[in-house]
Amino acid sequence: MTETTLTSADVARLIDHTLLKPEATRADVDALVAEAIELGTYSVCVSPSMLPLVLPEGSDLKVAVVAGFPSGKHTSAVKAAEAAEAVRSGADEVDMVIDVGAAVAGDFASIEEDIAAVRQAVPAPTVLKVIIESAALSDDAIVGACRAAESAGADFVKTSTGFHPAGGASEHAVRLMAETVGGRLGVKASGGVRSLADAQAYVAAGATRLGVSGSRALLGGAGAASTGSGSY
Repeated sequence: MTETTLTSADVARLIDHTLLKPEATRADVDALVAEAIELGTYSVCVSPSMLPLVLPEGSDLKVAVVAGFPSGKHTSAVKAAEAAEAVRSGADEVDMVIDVGAAVAGDFASIEEDIAAVRQAVPAPTVLKVIIESAALSDDAIVGACRAAESAGADFVKTSTGFHPAGGASEHAVRLMAETVGGRLGVKASGGVRSLADAQAYVAAGATRLGVSGSRALLGGAGAASTGSGSY
């Protein structure tokens, strides 16, 4: 698909419909699931304490959960245990956060070890996405973090938590990440994906998945309501 042929329905199938606000309630998550099914998104992405989710019988909606979120400053053992518990509770995908400071310092060996520990805890077919917080990194650090993720066996690299003050996704970061992984891993753009034009631009830059909280607004017009977090 190209930027000119990507329709709302195409975009919906790339979206992890996301709710990670600390104040989210069970009712909010139930509404998120219903909205995701209505909109035809690929998955929902929630905090681990919200599992297990109740999905309609026959639904193909995937369930993603975060680990080491949002700081990434948890030990590898804690991230691995959190991921494993989430999978036991029904998660199909895990979005883990690296130690961003390690990437800033150029310590990619420890990043690889961190990711590998989670990968060992949640082997395939669980999908493992690695959040590198690209807005806080130099180009060299983005490349190094992506290479570490690939070496550790991750399935995706992901731009952002959506909670870092440095910002979220950028077309430049998505393009650099896509060039680095060369189609061997997926690339998820998240943080500030708010419009259909944003989504089209990120996909054109190389994104194969999108983290979106305001999915209804993105897919159906700015006046539509959203259950999402607003910043994600």
